[in-house]
Amino acid sequence: MKIAVYCSSRANLAPEFESVAVAAGKWIGTNRYELVYGGVNAGLMHTVAQAAHDAGAIITGIVPKRFAYRADNIVDHLVKCRDLNDRKELMIDCADAFIVLPGGLGTIDEWLSTLSILVVNNDSRRKIVVANIDGIFNSQISQINELANSPFARSEMLDMSIIADSEQEMINRLNEIQKFFVTNINSTDIL
Repeated sequence: MKIAVYCSSRANLAPEFESVAVAAGKWIGTNRYELVYGGVNAGLMHTVAQAAHDAGAIITGIVPKRFAYRADNIVDHLVKCRDLNDRKELMIDCADAFIVLPGGLGTIDEWLSTLSILVVNNDSRRKIVVANIDGIFNSQISQINELANSPFARSEMLDMSIIADSEQEMINRLNEIQKFFVTNINSTDIL
């Protein structure tokens, strides 16, 4: 299974943000899955990649050409792409599931773009686990809830993003997705 992770490239973040990135990476590696991420050696991106690498994951980094000089040296497969939109599209296309770790505008954009594509394509097989540590995404979650209950969006938006308010809850949700994937998707259906 390929897991795309969206997260911050900022360094020196609070320990709880680093910890959840390490936990996500360890979970991916321990299960021998492939991490697909933004590919740069910075912030939570490197933290999750290092933890996944150390736990045995295959690492694929998708990096815009202009940031190629920042590519993380632990990646097994480096994919150079045109720009951030191209990177996002490649990550969405190849992933079987998604994890949203704490991050800024880019992370929110990746999450909402992925959510939109899953909803429009009626793709209920792939899920997004959102690590809402310290309520970092409370405003976005509230906005999605409002939209889901409005005439402007489909209510199933709520089912595509699985909110986890703690590191342990994130791991529990990932385990549930893993069981669903193994039970309901046979090898010929894997993306």
